[in-house]
Order: sequence, then structure tokens, then C-alpha cells
Amino acid sequence: MSGIVLPPALGPALLFCPADRPERYVKAADRSDTVILDLEDAVAPGAKESAREALAASTLDPGHTVVRLNAVGTPDFARDCDAVRRTPYRTVMLAKTESPDDVAAVRAALGAVEVIALCETARGVVNVAEIARAEGVSALMWGAEDLVASLGGTSSRRPDGSYRAVALQARSQVLLAAGAADRQAIDAVYVDITDLDGLAMETDDAVASGFDAKACIHPGQVAAVRAAFAPAAAEVERARAILAAAENERGVFTFEGRMVDEPILRHARRVLGRVSGS
Repeated sequence: MSGIVLPPALGPALLFCPADRPERYVKAADRSDTVILDLEDAVAPGAKESAREALAASTLDPGHTVVRLNAVGTPDFARDCDAVRRTPYRTVMLAKTESPDDVAAVRAALGAVEVIALCETARGVVNVAEIARAEGVSALMWGAEDLVASLGGTSSRRPDGSYRAVALQARSQVLLAAGAADRQAIDAVYVDITDLDGLAMETDDAVASGFDAKACIHPGQVAAVRAAFAPAAAEVERARAILAAAENERGVFTFEGRMVDEPILRHARRVLGRVSGS
């Protein structure tokens, strides 16, 4: 695979933690695969400076920590970058990424950090293919509520909990752009914390569609996300059998009565890649 990619160890369950709640940092890190220390929406304007001080004083594992920055062009962006420079953290999530220039601004401020571009506005989604190819982008994520708000809408979901068409289009565009640019794709948060069945169904769809991880807003969601990304034993056994059979074949072949070609082999490799420790 070419380009910069998000290390697999960051997923599958990423957990947001308000950066102004340092007493939650360690618990959030322990309960997830990667913690996202959030300087943006999770922090009230009056608490942002104390959040930056808490961030600068933190000592979490840099390999499993991401810092969400306020959007480029906001007064908070430069202050966020100042705080990040005082930490060992080298992966940041840029809120409301709208162009490759936004990514360049992060790199100009912080150097060779990895950037998770959060595309959550109409402009960001429309430009996502160019954003995905920007130097330093390691992953793409999308956000439903900010997107719909940027369009003047009121809700990303129907009363039954399913996404409206515009949200589904944005989700697909971000996933396709990530795949085309060899970047990792992170699915949006599921905001109904108590609806674990709905979360499980949505994460199952994310896995089947090709997302590499899903973001969570509560520790109670992590187990459902991990379970959805963990392949079933039968799926793992079949993937291993297909790959073993391919070692003695050239080109397309038949396995258990079904045609196997390179896309099927890639799927099998991806299944094994989701096995812990493989």
C-alpha cells in the first residue's frame, strides 16, 4: 500500500474524551484502542485554555493518542497548535477540514504530524478526494451532525434512526476517497449512547462497507464496536483456507465450488488483519 496510513493499532474503537477533563484521560485510554483528546466541540469556550494546559501536562502513550484541533481559521487553532507542540503527540484530528490548504496549515504549524482529516461540512465533503491526497493525511473521518448543520438542516437521521440520504452520500464519499488514496477511513460516532443494538448494526455495516475503525463518544460503546470488527471464527477459518489454497494456484481458481480471484484474496487478507495480534 502506498502513502501514509493510519497504524492498525489505533483502531478499531477510538474514544473521544473532553480535553478539559484530565481526570478521565487514563480511563478513556485504557478503555479504548485510541483516545482522542478533544479541544473542539467537547470543550466550552471558557474552558479551552484549561483544556490546553491539561493536554500539555498529560503523559499518555503517543502511539494511541490523537488530539482534535479546532478548525483552521478560528482563533483557537493557533492556540491548540501551541499546546500540541508541548506534548509528544504526533497524530492530530483536524475539525471541519475543508481543503488541502487546511492540512498544509496544520503541517506548517506542527511539522510532520499525521493528520486525520475530519470532513464534516458541505465544503469538506465536496473536496474530500483532494483532501485525502494531501501530504500528511493518514486517515479520513466524517461527521453527520455538523454536516447537516452546514447545510441548514436539523437532523442527520430519520425518526427510525436511519441516516438521511445526504448523510449516507457523505459517508460513502469519504469512504471512497479514503480507499482511492490508500488512506484509512473512520466512521462517524453513534450519538444514541443507550442504543447499543443500533450501534452494533451500524458498525456491522461499517465493517462490511470497508471502514477501518469507528469513533465512540462513551466508553460503553467500545465493546460493541470491537465485537463488530472482530471476525467470527468461521470467517477466519475460511479466510485462512482460501489463502492457503491460493499458494498452489496461479490466477483465478475454484475453492469449494466458488470462483476466487484477487478481490476475494484481498478480502481474506483483510479478515485476518482484523484478528487481534495477527
